[in-house]
Amino acid sequence: MFNNPPRFHMVSGSRSPLIVMRDTRAWQLQVWVSFGLAVFLCATGLAYLPGQALDRAFMVMGYVFCLSTVFVLAKAVRDQQKAQRTGEAETPMWRFVVWGGFAVAMGLTLWGLLRMQIDETYKAYLGVSWLYLVTSAFTLAKTLRDRHEADLIETRRVTAAAEEQ
Repeated sequence: MFNNPPRFHMVSGSRSPLIVMRDTRAWQLQVWVSFGLAVFLCATGLAYLPGQALDRAFMVMGYVFCLSTVFVLAKAVRDQQKAQRTGEAETPMWRFVVWGGFAVAMGLTLWGLLRMQIDETYKAYLGVSWLYLVTSAFTLAKTLRDRHEADLIETRRVTAAAEEQ
């Protein structure tokens, strides 16, 4: 069910047809379910986090910080690939901010997790659910961006074909 091959759509115009690769519905469902499950597991772990309210607040902020930097990093990497094809260049400072933000988010969250005075089993649960959230967020970001780019390609081809007629 989850390893279905991607779907292809033929977009035609006066030139040779363009093949637009799309993810299967099964893959999209798996990505969304995985991300939702990761969010649920993290939220459950943080809601029942023993200890001080300050520790819980720090960890919630850390998880949200990591989640937001994942989406920024995923977009920046894809934009950098696109810029290399078109000859545009990302500024080194922007790459530093994006990668640095991701490193700081991951590092501070890990530091907070390790310094908390809670049971090691609970730390392991929080750590695994946090890493699951990060990896599933990268996969979700890629899936969303792939769908957006395929939609743009199809729209451009349809518009170009309409203008030629």
